[in-house]
Amino acid sequence: MKITVIILTFNEQKHIGRCLESMRQVSDDICIIDAGSTDDTVAIAESFGARIFRNKWVNYAVQFQWALDNCGIQNPWVMRMDADEYLEPALVKEINEANIPGNITGIYIRRKVLFKDKWIRYGGFYPHTLLRIWRNGAGSIEQRWMDEHIVLSGDGTMMLKEHIVDHNLNSIHWWVNKHNNYAIREMVDLLNIKYHFLENDGRLLQNESSQAKRKRYLKEKVYASLSPGARASLYFFFRYFLRFGFLDGYKGFIFHFMQGYWYRLLVDVNMKEFEEKLQGDTRKEKLIELLRTDYNIAI
Repeated sequence: MKITVIILTFNEQKHIGRCLESMRQVSDDICIIDAGSTDDTVAIAESFGARIFRNKWVNYAVQFQWALDNCGIQNPWVMRMDADEYLEPALVKEINEANIPGNITGIYIRRKVLFKDKWIRYGGFYPHTLLRIWRNGAGSIEQRWMDEHIVLSGDGTMMLKEHIVDHNLNSIHWWVNKHNNYAIREMVDLLNIKYHFLENDGRLLQNESSQAKRKRYLKEKVYASLSPGARASLYFFFRYFLRFGFLDGYKGFIFHFMQGYWYRLLVDVNMKEFEEKLQGDTRKEKLIELLRTDYNIAI
């Protein structure tokens, strides 16, 4: 396959060299869309021969769609990667030797998540399958503030056997700050489920059956309908005990507790605080203005 790879970056000097060393084994066209890095991210990417683009950050979905529209992609396939990810050698081999039937428009790949060098195998985190390669022109990204996925215009998909690895090397302090920002973005999506003040991109739920579709359905139709005071606790119990997250050991406990309880609770606390500020005024104009003034989110 002739693949163009798209990677979004902001201060990723710890990861970008590792990622590009992996990606140049499967692609000779790598596009970096940088949101104003102040470290050596861009210089490192240039040393690997990547094409560099710069665009002001709004959110992941806007940035990625900007890349699809503005990078002049000519290759027949496009691939999405994060800067803190890389391909296992077996996946490099599988991609390079792939014989793709003509009816296939999208390719799913399994992802391993490593937290503090520990592979998170339980709690519903493995196997985690994501649409990562698609035919040029057949995919676009959902316009959401959080948990955005590529959606296809065609139906034919297939699964590769090997793995992408998500292995972030930053400190827990960085991880907490990142999830503080994630919590605000996820709050916007939950508010929209409740108050319908933004256009909803529902293409994923209309798409072919996939793990992402099932998780989205449960999140929007089941999780969002539960009491904010209980759903974080119920989700952690489900993930840590019923889905055997405890088998991931001490580092796994930290990950499942922080990502499966603390983060989910933080989203709900932010949402409750936001609704208190509304004082019962749920007009679209009020919601958008409050997001802008108090949360620096421009809709």
